[in-house]
Amino acid sequence: MINYTTRHGHILENSRRGGLGSGRGHAGYGWQGSYVSRSRGRRRRNSPLRLILFILLLAAVLFGITAYRNRVVNPYRYEERLSNYPMAHGGTMKMFAQDLSVPDPAEKYDDTGITAEAGILFRADAPQVLYAKEPYEKLYPASITKIMTAILALEDDKLEDVVTVTDDAVITEPGASLCGIKPGDKIPMKDLLRGLLLPSGNDAANAIAVQVSGSVDDFVKAMNEKARELGCTGTHFTNPSGLQDENHYTTAFDIYLMFNEALKIPEFQEIINTASYEASWTGADGNPVKKTWSNSNWYLTGKIKTPEGLKVIGGKTGTTIAAGACLVMDTEDEEGRKYISVVLKAQNRQNLYDNMTNIISKIGR
Repeated sequence: MINYTTRHGHILENSRRGGLGSGRGHAGYGWQGSYVSRSRGRRRRNSPLRLILFILLLAAVLFGITAYRNRVVNPYRYEERLSNYPMAHGGTMKMFAQDLSVPDPAEKYDDTGITAEAGILFRADAPQVLYAKEPYEKLYPASITKIMTAILALEDDKLEDVVTVTDDAVITEPGASLCGIKPGDKIPMKDLLRGLLLPSGNDAANAIAVQVSGSVDDFVKAMNEKARELGCTGTHFTNPSGLQDENHYTTAFDIYLMFNEALKIPEFQEIINTASYEASWTGADGNPVKKTWSNSNWYLTGKIKTPEGLKVIGGKTGTTIAAGACLVMDTEDEEGRKYISVVLKAQNRQNLYDNMTNIISKIGR
């Protein structure tokens, strides 16, 4: 039966048996015979639900955009720095990097006297940021790369091994720093590491890579794996020395992460604290070879005066035309507090040390 209504909408007759006008989703006739769609009425009743769903969808989109912006602007937030470490029983545990300094990219510091592209000053023994300029900008690291090379060599823990130098150690790039080894030479790994870190030998870097991983390419893969393990999200290596390559880059913050890891190794600290070293090995012709290697850090050799009340423990330099002059250092104050500082892309060597002196002079202010 068909429903008929009065002018005031009162129901005169109703069908309970189905047919036209009965059941859900069917039509009926309203006042003065006008046709009323029940589905349209249902759409009206559902409009608040649609509004709620739209609001929820919009909120999800905005949340996603915010999360993406936070990850891009500051990929090193504590919330993002959860790493998985294998446990003895085969499971994993998550470690929260609360012992690391993580600069806020929105924080502004006094840049007086700082002309380099990037620079940082962190406490090494506590999570404290004292200065940061462009800490997450991707830049070329030059020979600071050799910190990662040293970490992998020292973790390999074969310092007494005698390395037979291969042709991979032949570096032909003009101006590249060398420690002076030749193919066929036999040199202890402990001396090779000093040739890597003191005179910054690119030949030593390749010799170490082949000794540890069997080839330079496999060693570079291990470098990138270690970088990921340390949370260096702005780093990519293409060689173990730091010779210029547009795909070989890092950030001031990532250098801090690598250097902080390297300082946990006593042998590394000992090497970078050495002003000069008398190396000896057997040449390819069987004759003894002797060389004196000086530290490339001018604070260690006395060419640059360390600010009063501070002691430079050691560090690593790096210089190419594209990278500029770079330096990472470990410094200690009179109370024994330790600091890590980084300068990237200074104009030249003198400008590099002017920048570094101005940065570490912020200690104690």
